[in-house]
Amino acid sequence: MHVVGLEDRSQVRSRAVIIAAGVSYRRLGIIELEALAGAGVFYGASTIEAQAVAGKPVFVVGGGNSAGQAVLHLARYAEQVTLLVRSQSLAASMSDYLTREIGTAANVHVRYRSEVAGGGDGRLEHLLIRDRASGQTESVPAAGLFILIGAEPFTGWLPGAIARDRWGFILTGPDAAPHWPLARAPFLFETSTPGVFAVGDVRHGSVKRVASAVGEGSVAIRLVHDYLALAPSHAPGPRSG
Repeated sequence: MHVVGLEDRSQVRSRAVIIAAGVSYRRLGIIELEALAGAGVFYGASTIEAQAVAGKPVFVVGGGNSAGQAVLHLARYAEQVTLLVRSQSLAASMSDYLTREIGTAANVHVRYRSEVAGGGDGRLEHLLIRDRASGQTESVPAAGLFILIGAEPFTGWLPGAIARDRWGFILTGPDAAPHWPLARAPFLFETSTPGVFAVGDVRHGSVKRVASAVGEGSVAIRLVHDYLALAPSHAPGPRSG
């Protein structure tokens, strides 16, 4: 049996556990922009949000793969997509194929060593962009600001027996194999602790989309049934966390 300790010091015992704790998306910390969340300022870039800025100028903040994918997605709808990057290169933080596609997209522009300094007025209509080298700022029209600067998974409470990557995301399936204690291979969403599964944004390698998280949860339920049907010789010993 697995034992899960709760905040009120009670415990829940179960033969299987599914972790769907999610993540906390990092924010810019600019007060006037925080007030515009959902009113032109977005964390992520869904199809609905992209369609809302069709034919208008938008900005993406971030230098990783998630930001690169958002840029290419938004470029299908927006008049102009500008990627704001604090560093002077994308080489160290973004996959080569994404940088190549961004470089060849006609309506995509990358501004290096740049950051958002402000903007607002009830609904996002403009942004203040600061050049990190000169310190100068300029006001530019903007219908949307998409912030993809990483996320912090809610995994600090987990025991060491559940392996995570260097950012704290939970390893599952083949990624958990190097830490796996049994002869059988782990199930697709099973962690390094047999009988404990992880789904959604908290999982290493997830695509950070609601539809995907819902799908993973559905699959995990089926995998739990498969796990519970295993022969007793494959069952794990007691674990707690």
